[in-house]
Amino acid sequence: MAGEFSADQIEDFKEAFGLFDRVGDSKVAYNQVADIMRALGQNPTNKDVKKILGDPSADDMANKRLDFDGFLAMLKTVDAIQKGTYDDYVEGLRVFDKEGNGTVMGAELRIVLSTLGEKMSEPEIESLMQGQEDENGSVHYEAFVKHVLSL
Repeated sequence: MAGEFSADQIEDFKEAFGLFDRVGDSKVAYNQVADIMRALGQNPTNKDVKKILGDPSADDMANKRLDFDGFLAMLKTVDAIQKGTYDDYVEGLRVFDKEGNGTVMGAELRIVLSTLGEKMSEPEIESLMQGQEDENGSVHYEAFVKHVLSL
């Protein structure tokens, strides 16, 4: 989706944007921007979205509103943000592969997901980890990364 968006894409974006307009003023609340972007296939961190919105206060997040043109400009910014590659993620998990056998302990992976970077909640972690651990509680991290990137 990199670069400029096609007219068809922009129409799709406008339609999705309209679904989040709860007031009928052709605008959405700042606190909906990340959800709309994710609904459109982007995966920005909450930190990225706050930065793009100009680091608004919690009050502004709940009360300030954004029109479609402003949103589209922000969507282009998010689309251009460098995304981690499969190799980046595998390399990051390899650090936890103590035996060099392509696995990490599921318990250790859960701790990493809940404490580092953009912290995940228990239900999010459980959903992500479902079916990923073998009978020894190990996770084959290359397959895990493929699984995560396919979601």
